[in-house]
Amino acid sequence: MTALRLPYNTLASEAYHGFIATKKALDKSTLGKALIELVYLRVSQINGCAFCLEMHAAALRAGGMPQGKIDSLAGWHASAQFDARERAALTWTDSLVYVGQTHAPDADFEPLKAHFSDTEIADLSFAIALMSAFNRLAIGMRQ
Repeated sequence: MTALRLPYNTLASEAYHGFIATKKALDKSTLGKALIELVYLRVSQINGCAFCLEMHAAALRAGGMPQGKIDSLAGWHASAQFDARERAALTWTDSLVYVGQTHAPDADFEPLKAHFSDTEIADLSFAIALMSAFNRLAIGMRQ
């Protein structure tokens, strides 16, 4: 592991605390901790953030998610481990993480409406954006 390049959380503490405030707000979301952690783990898989992968896999295990489900997340498209609600969230997660390629099409957004309220869709989108930002900081600063 490489040494931390810069202590970004203290150098830009106000910005960092804004991220933490967003995370605390999402902790209160009706999406539920398990789904949010699953999304955080998926974002971290796509972005290749080892620090976040370990943290969110551990949180899911501690919350009682079966290890087989965690193990199959990278191949969720082909796995029977995920229900329709989770699949809608994971589709949206992949779409937003790869937004430069997907442009977040209606085909990825529309299935959300069957499983989530508008507020939950907003929360889900913030969770995806937040973890993408945290991944970039952790990877870029070698956390």
